[in-house]
Amino acid sequence: MGTGRSAVAKAGPEGQPNGSRWSASKKADVVVRLLRGESLDALSRELRVEAHRLQAWRDEFLAGGVEGLKARPLQPEDRRFRDAERKIGELTMDNEILRAAARKRGLQIPPRKRPR
Repeated sequence: MGTGRSAVAKAGPEGQPNGSRWSASKKADVVVRLLRGESLDALSRELRVEAHRLQAWRDEFLAGGVEGLKARPLQPEDRRFRDAERKIGELTMDNEILRAAARKRGLQIPPRKRPR
């Protein structure tokens, strides 16, 4: 038997079939229309999307915007990790420069020890 869904999906005026996924860009367009003052009920009927879903999109959009505006100072462990990565990079470059200078002068640098 079937899943209880119609074999033919009804399409809204925007060409968006009911039950299909909306892209983040399309959702953002709808939210902007809501924020500009369009009626929730009218937009819901036009797009054939439940009003509670449109409200959820709007709330998620606004929450994401608020999060984007928050200043995020680095946590102490993140700062130490970033500093350690920077130091490793500096030491690696120093080693490469010294090895190149040694080769240029004809010096033999002992090969790296192999792990046991």
